[in-house]
Amino acid sequence: MPNEIYPPSAEFAARAHIGSMDQYRSLYQRSLNQPAEFWGEMAERELAWFEKWTTVFDWQPPQVRWFMGGKLNASYNCIDRHLETWRRNKVALIWEGEPGDSRMISYQELHRLVCRFANVLKSRGLKAGDRAIIYMPMVPELPVALLACARLGIIHSVVFGGFSAEALKTRIQDLEAQVVITADGGYRRGREIKLKPAVDEALTECESVQNVIVLKRTGSETSMREGRDHWWDHLGREEGEVCPAEPMDSEAPLFVLYTSGTTGKPKGIVHSTGGYLLETTLTMKWVFDLRDEDIYWCTADVGWVTGHSYLVYGPLSAGATCLMYEGAPDFPQPDRFWRLIDKYRVNIFYTSPTAIRSFLKQGDQWPAGHDLSSLRLLGSVGEPINPAAWDWYYRVIGGERCPIVDTWWQTETGAIMIAPMPGATSLKPGSGTLPLPGVEADLVDLQGKPLGANQEGYLVLRHPWPSMFRTLWNDPQRYEDNYFKKVPGAYMTGDAARRDEDGYYWILGRVDDVMNVSGHRLSTMEVESALVRHPAVAEAAVVGKPHEITGQSVACFVTLKKGDYDEQQLGGELKQWVAKEIGAFARPEQIRFTEALPKTRSGKIMRRLLREIVTSNSVSGDVTTLEDLSVLARLSSHQDED
Repeated sequence: MPNEIYPPSAEFAARAHIGSMDQYRSLYQRSLNQPAEFWGEMAERELAWFEKWTTVFDWQPPQVRWFMGGKLNASYNCIDRHLETWRRNKVALIWEGEPGDSRMISYQELHRLVCRFANVLKSRGLKAGDRAIIYMPMVPELPVALLACARLGIIHSVVFGGFSAEALKTRIQDLEAQVVITADGGYRRGREIKLKPAVDEALTECESVQNVIVLKRTGSETSMREGRDHWWDHLGREEGEVCPAEPMDSEAPLFVLYTSGTTGKPKGIVHSTGGYLLETTLTMKWVFDLRDEDIYWCTADVGWVTGHSYLVYGPLSAGATCLMYEGAPDFPQPDRFWRLIDKYRVNIFYTSPTAIRSFLKQGDQWPAGHDLSSLRLLGSVGEPINPAAWDWYYRVIGGERCPIVDTWWQTETGAIMIAPMPGATSLKPGSGTLPLPGVEADLVDLQGKPLGANQEGYLVLRHPWPSMFRTLWNDPQRYEDNYFKKVPGAYMTGDAARRDEDGYYWILGRVDDVMNVSGHRLSTMEVESALVRHPAVAEAAVVGKPHEITGQSVACFVTLKKGDYDEQQLGGELKQWVAKEIGAFARPEQIRFTEALPKTRSGKIMRRLLREIVTSNSVSGDVTTLEDLSVLARLSSHQDED
C-alpha cells in the first residue's frame, strides 16, 4: 500500500473544477509565468469589489501588497452578494450542539444576524481599526461575531475556548482589544465548559477592554459587572437589521491569530482582507471541488486558522452549506461524527490525522453502523497523515471511492499551499502531492542551496501569494528575522520535507522547537515558561514525544528548587498547573525530574538529545558540545513520572 498510486476516477474527473493534469499544469505554469495577469483575473472572477485595484501586487521582500487601491468587504463577500442570487434561501450553516439541539440558518437569516450584531458593536462605539477578542464555544454566534467585525472593519482575534485565563490575558494585552465577545460557557463531553469566569480573571490586568458581550449558551449562573458586561440578546433586541458593509482597503487587516513560536510569547499573525479572501475562496474549488449542492464539514474549531479559512471565510465566500458541531467527536459514543455525516448527508469531510488515528483505534464497528455513502471527498489537515491512517480513512470511511486531499499549509500562509486537485492529481498515501497554482515551493539545505529529488531539506516558498500573512502584530522585526532572513527573498516555513522523483512533497514535520499536539501548534518555550512559574520548579525543558493518537505529546524534564518533595504527587500537580496556565490540550503526558539538564558549554539546553531520550531512551546523536556527559546517562536510565 505505501507505494501504491491512486489516480482520480474518470467519473470524479469528469465533473471536477480541474479535471486533468494538463489543466493543472497549464494553470500552474501561467500562475508562475504571469502572476499579475493570473491573480488579477482570479480576483475579478471570484470576489465582489466596491472599487477595483490599480496594481495586482508589489513585492519588496519581505513586504508584499496585493490588489493595491482595491476596496471590498469580507462580510459582504460571504453573505450579501449571495442575496442577489438563488442562494439567499440556501442553508449557509447547519449547526448541532453537543446536547443534540440544532439550527439551520439560511444566507438571508445569517445576513440579518450579522447586521444586527454589527449594529450592537456600533452602539458600543466600536469602529474600523478597533480590536475585538472572541472567546466562544462552537455555536453559530461565533461566525456571526467574526462576520460582524469584518463588516465594520474591526480587527478580530479568536482565542480557542480551551485556552486558560492566563493565555487569554496575554492575547488581550498584546492586541490592546477594546471588546471581548464571549459566552457563559459551552458543552464538551457532557460537561459545561465555563468561559466567562476565565474572561473575568483575565480582565483583572487588561485596562484596554471597555465592553464584554456575553452570549447565553448554557444558562448557568454568570457574574456580570455593571457598565462593562452586557448580555448579547439584550443588546440585540434594540438594534435594527440593516447595516451596510464598510468598504475596506484590500490590505486592511482582517484578523490577528496568535500561534506558538519558539519563544514564550505567542506570535500575532496578521492577515489582510483581499488576498486572504481570494485564496481561501479559490482553494474551496481547487482542493475540495466544491459544488453548490454539497454539504461540507470542516471539523476544526474556529479558534484555529483552519476554522477561519475553511469553516467561515472560504466556504461562505464560495456559497457553501457548512456543517458546524459544538462538541467532542466521541460523545456520547465514539460514532458521533459518523452519526452526523449520516444524518446530514455530508459530502465533503475535512478533519485531522489525530482524529483519524483515534477513530481507527476505536474500531470499524462505529463507522460501519452508519450510512456514509453520501461522502464523495475526504480531507486531512494539521500534520502529515501516516500511510496506515490514510489507508483506513480511504477504505473504511470513503469506501474506496473518495479521493483524500492531504493538505499542507500554515497559520502564516492563510490558505492551502500543497494539496491534490482531486480531479487531476494521482494520490500517494502520506504525500501532500503538488503545490497549488501560484505556490513556488522548493527544498534547500542549511545554506539555502536547492536540493534534488529524494533529499531531505527545509521547505521554502519562493514567490509571494495573496493569502500570505503581512506581518506579526507589533513585531515587524521578528516577522523579517523569523521568516525571510534565512533564505533571502524566500519564505522559510519551518518545516522539513522531501520531494520525490515525481515532484511530490512529503512533509516531515517541524524543524524548530514547536510541537504539534492534536494538530495544534504549541511552543516548547510556552510550556517551559508555565512550568518555571510554579514555586517548586527551578528549570524546565520540554520536547514533543511521538504519540500514536495525537501525533506528539508533551514531555517535560524538570529540575526542582531545594526542598523535600513527593515527586509522584508533584508530577500530577505540575500537569494540572500547565493545563491551567495554557489549556487542557497542553497538559504534559509525562514529567521527568532530574538534578540537571543536558547543556552545551554556553548554557543552551540540548533539546535534540532530550527528544532522542523520550523517543528511544537512548542517545545516538553528536554529544561533543555537551558540558556534562553524566547527565545523559542519568536521564536515559530515569523512569517516567506519569
